[in-house]
Amino acid sequence: MALTQLILVRHGQSEGNVAAEQAQRDHLDRIDVPARDPDVVLSETGQQQADAVGRWLSGLPGDEQPQVIWTSPYRRARETADRALAVADVELDYRVDERLRDRDMGITDQLTAQGIIAQFPQEAERREWLGKFYYRPPGGESWADVALRVRGVLTDLAHTEKHERILITAHDVVILLFCYVAEGLNEKEVLDRARTNGLRNAAICRLQRDEDSATGWVVTDYNLDAHLREEGIEVTDQPGASDEVGGEHV
Repeated sequence: MALTQLILVRHGQSEGNVAAEQAQRDHLDRIDVPARDPDVVLSETGQQQADAVGRWLSGLPGDEQPQVIWTSPYRRARETADRALAVADVELDYRVDERLRDRDMGITDQLTAQGIIAQFPQEAERREWLGKFYYRPPGGESWADVALRVRGVLTDLAHTEKHERILITAHDVVILLFCYVAEGLNEKEVLDRARTNGLRNAAICRLQRDEDSATGWVVTDYNLDAHLREEGIEVTDQPGASDEVGGEHV
């Protein structure tokens, strides 16, 4: 048995997403995050979104159902997985992998773009010069750093022989970079996608193994949210405010 498919799910809207949006709306320097990043939980809307993922899973044919789940250790990702599996009435073995955690923002954690400019103007200039993909805040990670984590996970997954289909619950940048690696995108292409078609909360992507592909993978579904819209559940798209440039999410 060899791995054939990955089902990637961004966590539902979190209380941190709501706080970041509020800070941006009110033009604040600092985000009033309710907990440290690994402990941020889902909002009420995020819980509804996670439940909708469960109903989507329950509607998959038997030969498309995931057989195991890999998840970020961050609470919002694990809560999304827990709620989805409970609604789907499915029991899967868990593998918690710290490589699936959200991007570490270092000294810019809890700051909006406005706050970074106010408190660390030299860092703001350095970020503008290097660009979003390669800029690493002191004590934190660049997108390229996260891509290295993702490549390591994909290497491990490619050698698994126990499961054909794996469900992964993680974060917007992490899942976006799974697709970046699978499609062999370049810096401009992935940043353009983030700006114009960023991953929505509880959205679903699917990657299929393809030995004829240069990367060994193809993206068969990206940013699916019909399972939310069909149930009238609010669709949210809230990247972290500290990942803004010039006040614009990119």
